[in-house]
Amino acid sequence: MKLTVIGHWGGYPKRNEASSGYLLEEQGFNLLIDCGSGVLSYLQNHIEAYDLDAAILSHYHPDHTADIGVLQHALLIQKYLRGNDKTLPFYAHNEDKKGFESLTYKDLMKGMEYDPAASLEVGPFSISFLKTRHPVPCYAMKIEAGGKTLVYTADSAYQESFIPFAKEADLFLCECNFYGDMDGSGAGHMNSFDSGRAAGEAGVKKLVLTHLPHYGDLNTLKEEAGTLYNGEIILAEKDLQFII
Repeated sequence: MKLTVIGHWGGYPKRNEASSGYLLEEQGFNLLIDCGSGVLSYLQNHIEAYDLDAAILSHYHPDHTADIGVLQHALLIQKYLRGNDKTLPFYAHNEDKKGFESLTYKDLMKGMEYDPAASLEVGPFSISFLKTRHPVPCYAMKIEAGGKTLVYTADSAYQESFIPFAKEADLFLCECNFYGDMDGSGAGHMNSFDSGRAAGEAGVKKLVLTHLPHYGDLNTLKEEAGTLYNGEIILAEKDLQFII
């Protein structure tokens, strides 16, 4: 699997960047994970919108959904320019019915409900879910293909269930929206110690901190997480790629 960070900021994108969005590729299949503000623009540094084979959504907060509307418009315009006539399946939970219904657009995008209690097969990927601690229904994802495992926490306060869910994952894409001396649980987010603890106790092979704060020295997040996890820690950044 190849993972490309398209956007990694929490809440809103910093200048010339994007909020949450990740491109996962395997066997020529392109899966977009979340579609926050700025994601469509920077996705095109790697692939065109019409080259997406599927997309999946963790939850309906704007920093994860803001570019879905413009993605739909891109598919519409490319249909006229290129004659593209495929329908993009966009997988999401249906606990926000209005949000879920907005995913379907003409014959170009179709909202596809996933069952969080079951495994979902999307192209070469097998995806399982874990409900997170967040103000709205949100699901972490374990994505497996080719004998490798990626775990994406999406947005969440710390929860013990991350440990078995992410056990020995090859890459742990973990939100880290607060510094270690801050309590993010009320907002439904983790701090750097939470991220390091989850990674350490799960025994993951690599920790990537994402959904980052807009203030402070981000290297401090790595240092703090490193007090509880002794593996490789990387700060997410635009266009960063990983072979899993």
